[in-house]
Amino acid sequence: MNGSDPAARLARQMEFLIECDHLKDIVRQSLCIHSRRNETDAEHSWHLALFALTLAEHANETGAPLDVLRVVKMLILHDIVEIDAGDTFAYDDAGLATQVERERRAADRLFGLLPEDQGREFRSHWEEFEKRETPEARFAHAVDRLQPVLLNCLTEGRAWRDNGVTAEKVLERNRKIEEGSRLLWSQAERWIREAIKSGRLPPGSG
Repeated sequence: MNGSDPAARLARQMEFLIECDHLKDIVRQSLCIHSRRNETDAEHSWHLALFALTLAEHANETGAPLDVLRVVKMLILHDIVEIDAGDTFAYDDAGLATQVERERRAADRLFGLLPEDQGREFRSHWEEFEKRETPEARFAHAVDRLQPVLLNCLTEGRAWRDNGVTAEKVLERNRKIEEGSRLLWSQAERWIREAIKSGRLPPGSG
């Protein structure tokens, strides 16, 4: 139910939108391709939505059409929790150990700003992304991992090198792209192998 007071509903929606402006201030490790400055979470979310719209045809076939709108909703909403929880670098083992609890608390607060029905809807998209059980969620995860690989490969692997990340770790983490798109994983693996060969990514034992 939408409730009987449109003004009160609008006030809660605006409070949520104003709070989400903080996403523009959350700085990630990945660099923008052209300016070489660190990208923000808001930029990352927008880029992922564009990736999904552009690359949806390459999702693994499941016998049913991919719901691209649902994928885009997940990608726009999935990092909002980092307003409270911060960006957890993909290769930060200590940060990853507490990530789930930090982000769950953030989801409680941030989606709780919305009218109850809309908060439940947005939270359900966030939960779907986290669980990675649907074709849409698996494809959303695929592009969420593909985009940083591309940015790193086109910025001389600086974020990888600055954080001591090896090819072994990059390959291990990003193989999950294949769950959403075998073709996109094939492309990402080629980029990673080229980065190893060029010296932009230390090989480790990968």
